[in-house]
Amino acid sequence: MTAPPALSELDHLDDAAVYQQLLAAQKAAARDLLRSPATLARGLDGQYRMRPHIKVISDALVGLEQGEYNRLLIVTPAQVGKSTTTAEWFPFWWLCLHGKDRVAVASYSDDLALRRGKAIRKYITEYGGEYDLSLLPGSEAAQDYDTNQGGGVRSVSLGAGLTGFSVNLLVVDDPHKDRQEAESKKMRERVHDWWSSAALKRLQPDRNAVVAIQTRWHPDDFAGRRLEEDGRIEDGGKWKVVHLPAVANPSKFGPDPLGRRDGDPLTHPKIPTRNRKALQAWWAADKSGSNPRDWHALSQGDPQPAEGALVSRDLLRAIRDNSTPVEPQRIAVAIDPSGGGRDTAGIIGGFLGDDNRVWITHDRTKAMSSAEWSRTACLMAHETNAAVIFVEWNFGRDMCTLAIDTAWKALQAEGQIPEGKLMPLIQPVHAKQGKLLRAEPIAHQMVEDRVRLRGAFVDLENEWATWQPTDSDSPGRIDASCILVYGLIPEINKGAIVHAPLPTSPTSPASRQPPPSAGPYGRRIGK
Repeated sequence: MTAPPALSELDHLDDAAVYQQLLAAQKAAARDLLRSPATLARGLDGQYRMRPHIKVISDALVGLEQGEYNRLLIVTPAQVGKSTTTAEWFPFWWLCLHGKDRVAVASYSDDLALRRGKAIRKYITEYGGEYDLSLLPGSEAAQDYDTNQGGGVRSVSLGAGLTGFSVNLLVVDDPHKDRQEAESKKMRERVHDWWSSAALKRLQPDRNAVVAIQTRWHPDDFAGRRLEEDGRIEDGGKWKVVHLPAVANPSKFGPDPLGRRDGDPLTHPKIPTRNRKALQAWWAADKSGSNPRDWHALSQGDPQPAEGALVSRDLLRAIRDNSTPVEPQRIAVAIDPSGGGRDTAGIIGGFLGDDNRVWITHDRTKAMSSAEWSRTACLMAHETNAAVIFVEWNFGRDMCTLAIDTAWKALQAEGQIPEGKLMPLIQPVHAKQGKLLRAEPIAHQMVEDRVRLRGAFVDLENEWATWQPTDSDSPGRIDASCILVYGLIPEINKGAIVHAPLPTSPTSPASRQPPPSAGPYGRRIGK
């Protein structure tokens, strides 16, 4: 930013010359704020907070303005500042640079669109003078107004027409109101039809740019359909995508825009960037307060189909049980090692109870090297007093045994496990090679009330409820939980028919039957 002239430099000048120099410095400072939408917002609004994820979004908006791409999709959790930056400051910034352009802002409702239109109008009124931008006299409506340079802004709800309004910049802000609308095929088609019949038809050939911002709801929501039909830039398609999940997972989603590693939290406008503990706590609270489907869709930007899964969510909810007294008969840790092209190691803990059920008690699955997963498994075994560690024996074999043995001795040398404590037995589980053949018997055991969850397991439940038999691979949590059940109930791996125990109480999962329509394993199968 250009510094104003020092007073000593102005002593020999008359008042008019001083004024001109100060005015020039002021204009230079104003122009410097136009480097990016976020720079402009931070320079003009003392309440605006720059955060790393906001800078990533702002830089992507600059790329859109400079013509590096003409379609930009931004996916983040709710309430992280994306709409303020993209649907309010960005259109104002754009008009400061392209005063003759026409900007349209569309959202799921007239009220939200009106709020965006009012904000842009307010910025033009308060700050536009620095950029020779003002409202055209007599054109001051909140949803439809023109500027002195020939441009204008129109704010509409999706589904409303843009008849008579040419568009150079289109901002699509939250195209879906809520899950109910996103789940409705009729309402989704209404959004898709608006895009095809109204929005695209108003874009101009000289300059046309579209930015869409949303939290995800459904695989076929606005973002899902656009990516399916138009594709991503890196795949030869049209859309530049900025995907910022609440908790980074580059091993699943690819390189993170912020350079985060698996498990790193997203920054937040109201939490200092350096306060990692507070950020982790915020997103952990968000996760614990969400059901698995909403967490993965809204916060992670990764909606999954509800239909066709091997296990229904109703069933998974039904087998949660924190209250039934049960005595562990054999405590175990199950490992699906990382490797073979996959970074995630599945580590699940549980026990076979005196009720003849398998109870899942721990899930410490994450992306780990062999040195990390072996230590994690050993620490869980020590913590739970596990008698056995079950290992997926189709991969690794001797390497797994060596890794666990080395980790146990290292943890004893470090004092994290007592010196005299014996390492649990390492027992191989020869699970069936086919993913469906491996998972289907375990799903059956859940239906037969032979497997219960000691509480809610968000990620484990989400993987079971979204994995489809047609998927080419199965996640580590599913594989590790299969290994645990196969290890503790070995007869089911041999094709034996295992009958369910009688319900222990009127509120037991066996008496709370999920609806028959919940999925192939969403209903109880007769004994």
